[in-house]
Amino acid sequence: MTDPAAGGPAPVRILVCDDHVVVRAGLLALLDSAPGIEVVGEAGTGEEALALAARLAPDVVLMDLQLGAGIDGVETTRRLTACTGRVPHVLVLTTYDTDADITRAIEAGATGYLLKAERPEELFAAIHAAAQGRTALSGPVAGRVMANLRKPRPALTDRERDILAQLATGLGNREIARALFISEATVKTHLRRIYDKLGVDTRAGAVAVAKEQRLLP
Repeated sequence: MTDPAAGGPAPVRILVCDDHVVVRAGLLALLDSAPGIEVVGEAGTGEEALALAARLAPDVVLMDLQLGAGIDGVETTRRLTACTGRVPHVLVLTTYDTDADITRAIEAGATGYLLKAERPEELFAAIHAAAQGRTALSGPVAGRVMANLRKPRPALTDRERDILAQLATGLGNREIARALFISEATVKTHLRRIYDKLGVDTRAGAVAVAKEQRLLP
């Protein structure tokens, strides 16, 4: 990107999406001081971000994950990156760094994932990297991503996967037994093995880990 008038690189055009007015104001003030960055719009909801992005065509959308009412940051990211025509890069800026949040954001198409605790210089560098389509991750986030890549997935049997899939739909042991034509005692035995392999002790925990590690169809 070049600025024809100045003969140098054009500034990175930013759209900021955060539902907290005070946080958004702080980001705008911070970005206003950043070299080579121009804020072209601000949004407080995902729906507003989609509308503004379509009208303003920013290079990068700085996206919070939790946006209160309406669609969240992950769904907004998914819709932004699925648009036809000029698609902006999405740089997540959030306080949440769980494996599930990181995985959902990246799968939705986010170019980068930054924590709000980062220094301003790191944020500015990440914005410029995102504008060029390069991945930008906070140090702790990068560490978690690499750890998950190195961690082997639990080896579940076909029957255990079947039971886990039924479990994810909210069925109880009796309903799972009926659906799979096995006894309730067999379901309980398989569940104990699933819990051991996933390192959990609850049904909700098993489903959460299975989703994080993409063990469900």
